Amino acid sequence: MKYFVGLDVGLEETNVCVIDSEGLTVREVKVSTEPAAIRSAVEGYADRLDRVGVEASSLGIWLYRELQPAGVPIIVVEARHMRVSLSTMRNKTDRNDARGIAQMMRLGWYRAVRVKNIDVPKMRSLLANRKLLKRKLIDIENHIRGTLRACGLLIGAVGRGGHEARVRELLEHGDPIFSVMIEAMLDVRRSIFEGYERLHRVLLQVVQHDAVCCRLMTVPGVGPVAALSFKVGVDDPRRFAQSRTVGAHFGLTPRRHQSGTSIDYEGRISKQGDVAVREALCEAAASLLLRVRKRSALRAWGLRIAKRSSMLCAITAVARKLASILHWMWVSETDFHVGFGAATAMEACTVIAAGSRRMSAGVASSMLRRSKD
Repeated sequence: MKYFVGLDVGLEETNVCVIDSEGLTVREVKVSTEPAAIRSAVEGYADRLDRVGVEASSLGIWLYRELQPAGVPIIVVEARHMRVSLSTMRNKTDRNDARGIAQMMRLGWYRAVRVKNIDVPKMRSLLANRKLLKRKLIDIENHIRGTLRACGLLIGAVGRGGHEARVRELLEHGDPIFSVMIEAMLDVRRSIFEGYERLHRVLLQVVQHDAVCCRLMTVPGVGPVAALSFKVGVDDPRRFAQSRTVGAHFGLTPRRHQSGTSIDYEGRISKQGDVAVREALCEAAASLLLRVRKRSALRAWGLRIAKRSSMLCAITAVARKLASILHWMWVSETDFHVGFGAATAMEACTVIAAGSRRMSAGVASSMLRRSKD
């Protein structure tokens, strides 16, 4: 007889529920959130374990990396899908959640999450920490601007490097108490700015020595942050059978609601998937349309959309197209070339994404090679 296990992971304790193939509860126990304790709780059924389910979270992924090499058939389940499944239970308790996860494993009604390479969380943490410091730096600068503006002191348009000198210039003849308050804010800003610059230099060094990121940055508008964010979000390009599905994976395709014959409409983009990757793609698209002046087929296509619709729709459409192009460049190991090469690359990606019967992937690859030559 096969057994199925559900793990409801907490910070300190984990509820373990073991059921058989008939759905009957065999064992329920609460152990500490440690791989050794969980492995000890299920070792009596080790030779008959079929699936062990755990919700996708930082602790869940950590347990997966610790238990999977030990031979435990553990599966990380998508949190959103699991939450909907467990919401049908009348009482929300940790014990019932573990029992519900075990039943999902038995019935096979779950959506597994791909656990990425061990180096990916490190790069994700680097991007997240850099973004956090940048956001706090902007908040402090805006707060200082607002405080000085209330006293009639205007900082004006200055760069980030000259911000502190300009503020001290305005405080030369100010109130001593007011100056002490602003000085404290400047000290905090200086520390955050130094930390931000340190992390930014680390990010640039990582991208500089990464061949994939260097190739992705050949696309106009795609910088180091966007390239590294896309690589971290995708991890393995072979897990996408078609390049056009990458944009949908990161929530850049519109939602659709259909019911009966009278209701069928498309709404805004779904905003599913990795938020950081979606933001990076949208920033790259906005940079391509609003800052880059070099002509390319991709930019011309986006400007045509902006002309007949709006710039926001154009940025979203270009971001979705960028996701497909970057994925295809990664898979085919081809750089982006402005002009005819850009048009050919975008055409090849569009043909492959649409699944055209008139042109195969090999023909599209040859077009990319011709554009490179």
